[in-house]
Amino acid sequence: MKPLTKYRLAAATAALAVAGAGGVLWKHGSEAHAEAAAALPIVKYRQALLRAVSDSQDFTGRLEAVDLVEVRPRVPGTLLAVHIKDGQQVRKGELLFTIDPAPFETLARQAQATLAGAEERKRLADMEQARARRLLEANAIARREFDALDNAAREAAATLKGAQAALAHAQLQLGYTQVRAPISGRVSRAEITAGNVVGAGGEAAPLTRIVSDGRLYASFNVDEQSYLRLIAPSLRDGKRPSVRVGLANDSAFPYTATIEAVDNQMDTRSGTVRVRARLDKASPEMLPGLQARVRLQGATPYDAVVVDDIVVGTDQDRKYVLVVNAENKVERRFVVLGTLQGKERVLSSGVEPHARVIVDGAFRAPPGTVVSAVAADAPEGAGAANGGRS
Repeated sequence: MKPLTKYRLAAATAALAVAGAGGVLWKHGSEAHAEAAAALPIVKYRQALLRAVSDSQDFTGRLEAVDLVEVRPRVPGTLLAVHIKDGQQVRKGELLFTIDPAPFETLARQAQATLAGAEERKRLADMEQARARRLLEANAIARREFDALDNAAREAAATLKGAQAALAHAQLQLGYTQVRAPISGRVSRAEITAGNVVGAGGEAAPLTRIVSDGRLYASFNVDEQSYLRLIAPSLRDGKRPSVRVGLANDSAFPYTATIEAVDNQMDTRSGTVRVRARLDKASPEMLPGLQARVRLQGATPYDAVVVDDIVVGTDQDRKYVLVVNAENKVERRFVVLGTLQGKERVLSSGVEPHARVIVDGAFRAPPGTVVSAVAADAPEGAGAANGGRS
């Protein structure tokens, strides 16, 4: 075979090999492109909602008793008996303590005797007055004598009233020897035991203390900005902000309260106003003096964009959320946060209503990535069917 012919044959063979290899590369490249298109990161989203919300703010306060009474003796004497146990629930009018009644029983009997004498003197004076009146009508007695007898009758009537008042006072003092509960509630403990001599009045040492049960106050201080944002608009609309209360170990605010009073002036030193809310159904473990967590909810709603609070991220000192735009690309939107509404967060700016906010899969799709977006509540495979559109 000639050298030229051998060269041409080798060239033709090489050309066929190159063509075959090119065909194989084109085939595999097309498949790889298709696979890459089908392998877009899948993210799940929820649309940002526009709905009516009302602002809220959390505060720290204290529980206070609606009624708190320090039980003090109203008469002095020796304490004979204690009828209560520490921490006992008592009803209004229930007997708590007994003070020795003997001295007051004696005073009451003396007052009764004085009253009996006054009644007899008045009866005699009335008889003399009636007799003198008949004689005066018959001109058988001087006017001066009648006036004296009439005055004696009036003095006897006045003395009788004094005796009646003295007996009532003695009986009242005798009644005070039985110290009864002025309100229903829970007693603390007996501060003075039987056998001790007690004084009387406001300067006397208290026998015990009673706090009302079933109802409590939650008192807290509201700063000026929160007052203007939450309380003032509600007052203008003739409404009352709602209040929820929880204890220090509660993760939520399980107790409903009603604002009872807002102080009549702002404390210029602290920049706060005192607010008191009433809990009509307090639980047994809620004691006056415990710390209270208070959530104050404004009564005037407004429309706002809300998203799941968990999707809000932090970049140094800025907050952001990731959204899927119209081209199915991930965008980072810096936002201004509003109040927390349960598990949802109000966004004051940065995201428009119905924006597709990524709630799952963000770690697979940094900003700028083209993704396949699927609604979080859509069935499996819905994203491939609709191309990621909501």
